[in-house]
Formats: sequence, structure tokens, C-alpha cells
Amino acid sequence: MTVYLDTNATTPVANSVADLVQKYLVEEFGNSGSRTHEFGARAKQAVELARKQVAAVVDLDSSAVTFTSGATESNNIAILGLQSYAEGLQKKHIITTSIEHKAVLEPCQELEARGFDVTYLPCDESGVVSVDSLKNALREDTVLVSIMHINNETGSIQDIQGYCDVLQHHDAFFHVDAAQSFGKYSDALKNERIDMMSVSGHKVYGPKGVGALLCRRRGFKKIPLKPLVFGGGQEKGLRPGTLPVALIAGLGEACRLAAENYDQWAQHCLDIKQDLVAGLEDVGAQINGTHSAPHVLNFSIPGLNSEAAMVALKGIVAVSNGSACTSSSYTPSHVLKGMGLSDERIEGAIRMSWSHMTKEIPLAEVIGRIKQYL
Repeated sequence: MTVYLDTNATTPVANSVADLVQKYLVEEFGNSGSRTHEFGARAKQAVELARKQVAAVVDLDSSAVTFTSGATESNNIAILGLQSYAEGLQKKHIITTSIEHKAVLEPCQELEARGFDVTYLPCDESGVVSVDSLKNALREDTVLVSIMHINNETGSIQDIQGYCDVLQHHDAFFHVDAAQSFGKYSDALKNERIDMMSVSGHKVYGPKGVGALLCRRRGFKKIPLKPLVFGGGQEKGLRPGTLPVALIAGLGEACRLAAENYDQWAQHCLDIKQDLVAGLEDVGAQINGTHSAPHVLNFSIPGLNSEAAMVALKGIVAVSNGSACTSSSYTPSHVLKGMGLSDERIEGAIRMSWSHMTKEIPLAEVIGRIKQYL
């Protein structure tokens, strides 16, 4: 059986999550907006419990949670939703990085087309954006800083604490794309200087098609976001539309499990990573990015193209050569290019990512198959 090693694209769903989703699809199918009968009341209770479970991962009140279809939508609301506020104050400068997911880069590019000035912070071969680069880029008219926590391609962990320290005395809103870290490595996300964070259910052993935008108040003030779509008034008008109760309940359960188990999950992932790194030394693998999360490894093997490698490993392990959202484009990774890697190294890059559900990687078979192609 092929071992699944592409959890950065999507994680497996936990059994209790699947059971709960099934329950709210088939048995408790009420609309949480229905106020005249017990079916609607029970659906609303499920949504509000999930809201508490999501918020609890980062020690927030449930009122901080707005349910969305996933981190892509959350990112768009966090970035594009500030346009009116920024224009009203004539503060139209945004800071992000060159290694963000397209779900951040493209909304920023859209605001550029609307007259905003966007600074894209660089990184070096480590894959980490320096704190000093943020400090040097800040301006009086900076309205938003958007920096991911863990890179989806390399797993490089960005210095959230350092960025928060830089922003401590600046009033720019700080948004973190936490799709790859929420529920796995959440401690850094509890920093009160983070104003907004984006979450996807299918990155934390929950269902696809659901996520959240978490917003911290500043004192008693809400973040001045405007909705991108209109109609219905759900989620306090910020994200209208009938709530997918089954998916939301599943996300809540996934977050409950994560909050209880993330330490031991991370240790299991780290044990796998250490064995993998040691084994790959035998084929001269070059690790792409440093200070990466325990559940992911991006590497290149000199003389081996990533497409050939994936063919070689077919039937043994399921891996990728980049982001699932851009895998059909066959364009060189903007993340690895941003790190200054050579074209040959980028063309050979392979991403392996796993989870606490991964029992072990058939390392001897992997290494043996790779050697056949060298």
C-alpha cells in the first residue's frame, strides 16, 4: 500500500471528525439559522460549540471566530476587507513576503492594482524572512502586515514572536496565514499582537471546505473589516451564507483533538523526520530550507528531476513537488526561487509531509528506488 506523504496538501480526517460530520449530515441536518424548532436550535448549538473549540486552540473567546470556506477565503477577507478603512485614512501600504501562499499574494496584487503600495519582503536560503527586513520596511502609512507562520512548501517556521516585537509600537494590523500551523504548533499564535489568523479545516485533520478567520479585538474595538459578499447576515455580516453545520462541527472536533494531543503528535512527526533526514544522506540529498516544522521536509537530490522522482516512488509513497494549489501549472516554485536556489535544485525539489497518523516511512524502499534513477 502506498504511504501518504502529502499532508501539507491535505491531512487525513480523524475518525471522530468523520463520525460527527456524518451525524450532522444525516441525523441532525437542521439549518442553524432556523429559530422556530429544535432542529435549528441543535444545529446552532453545534456551531457555537465548534466556535468555542476553534477559539480555545489559541486561547481566544469564541466571538473571535468567523467561519469561512477555508484559509484562502479567510486570507482574502483579512486583506481585501481592509481596503475601505485604509483608503479612508490614506494608509495604503501593505507588507507581505515573497514566499507567501498564492492566497495571500494574489489579494495583495489585487490591492496593488487598486492603487495600494505593497512591499514583498525577501528571504535567504534558510527560507526565513528576517525580523530586520520587516523593521526596515515599516512606514507610517503601513496599514497591514501579512506573514505566514509555516511555509507550505519548505516547512520553514517564520519568526512570529520577532515580528510581533517589531510591531509592538506600530498600529498596522498583523495577519498570519496559519493554515500549516494552527492546531499543530499553536503556541506562537497565542501572541496578543496578532490581530488576525487564517485557518483551514483540511490542514488539521478536519473536513475540506471549512475554515475560519480569527480576529482579536484591540481593547473594545473590532478590526474594521468589510465583507466581500453580501446577503443573509450570517457571521455578523462579515461572511454571509448558510453555515455548513456538519463541516463546522467537524472542524470543532478536529480542533478539540489537536488541543489535547499536539505535543505528542509533534514528537512523533519529529521522530519520523530525523530518520528520513539520516536516510537521505545516503543519496546526497540537499535540504531546502532550515528551521522547518517536524512534519515536513523539502529536499533535492543532485541529478534527479522531481518529476522522475515521483515516477520512481509511485506505489511506495505519495509525495509532491510543491503546493497543491499550483501543481497543475508546472511553473518553478516561487518559494524556492525566492530563496535564491539554483534552477537545477528547484527542478529537483521534492516535498514530503506526514502526520501523527503516519506509522513509518518505508525508507529502505524509497532510497533503493531513488538509487535506481541516479
